Amino acid sequence: MEKVEDLLSLVAHEKGLDFDEVKDAFKRAVIKTAKKYIGDIDVEIEFNKGKLGIYQVFEVVNDDRALENPEKYLYLDEARDFDENVQLGDKLKVELDLSKLGRSGAAMLQREFEREITRLLENEIYRKLISKLNTIVTGEVIKVDSEENTWVDLNGVKGVLPMRNRIKGERFEVGDVIKALLKFVHFDDKKGIIIELSRTSPKFLEKLIEKAVPEVRDGIIKIHGSARIPGVRSKVAVSSLNPKVEPIGTIIGKNGVRINAVSNELNGENIDVIEYSPKPEIYIARALSPAIVKNVKVDEKKGEATVEVDPDQKAKAIGKNGVNITLASMLTKYKINLEDAKEKTKDTSKLESLFKI
Repeated sequence: MEKVEDLLSLVAHEKGLDFDEVKDAFKRAVIKTAKKYIGDIDVEIEFNKGKLGIYQVFEVVNDDRALENPEKYLYLDEARDFDENVQLGDKLKVELDLSKLGRSGAAMLQREFEREITRLLENEIYRKLISKLNTIVTGEVIKVDSEENTWVDLNGVKGVLPMRNRIKGERFEVGDVIKALLKFVHFDDKKGIIIELSRTSPKFLEKLIEKAVPEVRDGIIKIHGSARIPGVRSKVAVSSLNPKVEPIGTIIGKNGVRINAVSNELNGENIDVIEYSPKPEIYIARALSPAIVKNVKVDEKKGEATVEVDPDQKAKAIGKNGVNITLASMLTKYKINLEDAKEKTKDTSKLESLFKI
């Protein structure tokens, strides 16, 4: 089989695959075809100066194994018809002529090779997708199924945005171009590549901010974490590594242009930006904004915080339907318990003692 190597090189070039991987794929296809038409044989394939050699490998014996399993064993006298110097126990390679397999054999070889190439292409796509996990991808909606899962074309690969990963109130139609987080990639032998997208993940919010704010992309401002009730409200904690750059105002942008762009992508989700602090007491107090907090006591072992607020601030701390305190707890990773701030009266006993006669 001359020129096979040239043909394989052409396939590798056209498909953008590694040449050695294409050669190995062809070898696997040949072996599978040979075993189908000849039996459970041992096969070796060699490329030598562009010429393909396909060999059936026998072990040379002088016992009943050659009679019981002629696909793998050969009597010594039969083996010497191919190589007069062969000895007992040697491995003998006998060239196979695949043209003798006929049209059906050739058709099977082609099918198996195409299947192997498809697997290589899927593996290549899979590797590229794995490197893009937790990043934003853009694609066109190609189908919305009966369960309201949205199927998206991502440069020739299908991804699914399950209904549970869609922001409440969103509706997509075929032809819409959408952004989503590449949340999960899995390779299934039967189904191929399975890609799950998300628009509800806190990481999606963070990546949208990164795209909208150059200072985040450049590492000047750091995002420490975020929490979301998708489509309703979210909180994101940031800090600046440059004392000359104010983090909250930079994220929000002039006249709110940056944060509004992110909010619009999230179906109008309200976004609170707070400054991160490594001190949990300060972090929790900031996370409860717009409420003004009087005092915070933290139990790090229990992961709980007791927060004192004035009665007129309690509703703000809790938020509508408990949204504010829920997000603050999600963001800081502390269970937050609210208490009314205690009135502190001045201790005048020492002062009065000065006037005793």
